[in-house]
Amino acid sequence: MDPDPEKPPEKTVVEVVYALPTRQRVVRVPLTEGLTALEAVRASGILDEAPELVAGDLALGVWGRRVSAYEPLRADDRVEIYRPLRCDPREARRQAAGSISRRGKRRSPSGNPR
Repeated sequence: MDPDPEKPPEKTVVEVVYALPTRQRVVRVPLTEGLTALEAVRASGILDEAPELVAGDLALGVWGRRVSAYEPLRADDRVEIYRPLRCDPREARRQAAGSISRRGKRRSPSGNPR
């Protein structure tokens, strides 16, 4: 199938995404030669919208893989801005397990300890 001569060619872009518990922001940024993950984030304007983000301390990824802020991007990459964890998941599991053991051993329906 021949391309439509009336239709302008599509520009090559990358997406920059940032998700909060209540909303997600997705911004398409034109891909220029040598564009890095950090440059795409800055061009997206998300840093201006989310004051909790500091450009120097960003955790970034491309399609779920952690990358450096200076990672060069390719067509159709999806740059993800990761939020910091509220707590260490291992520590949260330890605390949850500790609260169960402090309540005592589980008992069977017959009343005998398991």
